[in-house]
Amino acid sequence: MAQGHAKITEEMVERTRSRIGEVFVPREPYYNTAASKDTIRHFALGIGDPNPLWVDEAYAEKTRYGCIVAPPCFLYSVYWPDAKGACLPGIHGWHAGNDWEFFRPIRVNDFFTIKDMITDIVEKKKSEMAKRTFIGYCETTYTNQRGERIAVAKGWNVFAERDASRESGKYSGVRRATYSREDLRKIEEDYDREEIRGARPRYWEDVQVGDELVPVVKGPLSMADIICWLMGGGSPFLRAHGFALAYRRRHPKIQIEGGEVAEAVHFDEGTAQEVGLQYVYDYGSQRISWLGHLLTNWMGDDGFLKRLYAKLVGFNMVGDTTWVKGKVTKKYEQEGEYLVDCQVWGENQRGEATVTGEATIILPSRDKNLWPIDRRL
Repeated sequence: MAQGHAKITEEMVERTRSRIGEVFVPREPYYNTAASKDTIRHFALGIGDPNPLWVDEAYAEKTRYGCIVAPPCFLYSVYWPDAKGACLPGIHGWHAGNDWEFFRPIRVNDFFTIKDMITDIVEKKKSEMAKRTFIGYCETTYTNQRGERIAVAKGWNVFAERDASRESGKYSGVRRATYSREDLRKIEEDYDREEIRGARPRYWEDVQVGDELVPVVKGPLSMADIICWLMGGGSPFLRAHGFALAYRRRHPKIQIEGGEVAEAVHFDEGTAQEVGLQYVYDYGSQRISWLGHLLTNWMGDDGFLKRLYAKLVGFNMVGDTTWVKGKVTKKYEQEGEYLVDCQVWGENQRGEATVTGEATIILPSRDKNLWPIDRRL
């Protein structure tokens, strides 16, 4: 194992604090700049979401949208709201959560401008995984070509010293999941049970508190799943050949000992072990997008995802299987909209939650003949 990784200093923290409140407009695209048919399709394929609303023009033209639209979490491929501007050079950071508020659908051929802002950096009082740990916070606004605000996302990242994370040994006892043929058969059956509500409206009047959402299964997680996510969602730091060299020269602390970028924890086992994980693990935005998959399946074409809050509370390592679940916790009318709140989470084969959250969905009202999409186009 490599030794002597960077340590958190007061100068690092104060440099970030001095930038709180500054509005940052990216100088170069993160990944996608527009929601084309291809970029939407690549994203849907990358999260394993077969909803025809994202990919089938003939189907989508018959909906209230009249065209293909993108999954709400497609915006991760436009810009990743993970407080990267609050980074501490040379210190490992991992995506810890987002609080999304969506205002309008993402229609095919929309393109976007981004404004990002560091909102805070605070020291975590207690960490089981590392000694001194900080959490950086940001707020990102997405606007389309018509000047309409599409979404605002609050994001937060955890920053911890690599040596301390490894030495804590918190995950040293985790072993890669193994499955019998019967286990795999049951997982395949859960894939087959996935239910896309689609063109059948889910009316607010028909929903009851306590209703459970039909789970979506993801896994066993493979390197192919992670690669497919990158093909659809993009990467914060990965560059090829001369582009990689130029990027490392601009940001020398992005490369860790051994030559890999810090992002290699998602595809190189040795790099993952440098920060105390036994195996590579998925991307946080990838897992949150699975929550979006669950919710859009359930709400159907005529629902609208108003809010998605997600907190990443564990690591989802290669070999793990995640069942994405949800249940209705509240239904109510507010300002002329018919709303449903849901608790959502992802649970692995060990019965551990690795992501938890809550969502608010606007549903059509049969009694009032109100359709959320009509009000937001």
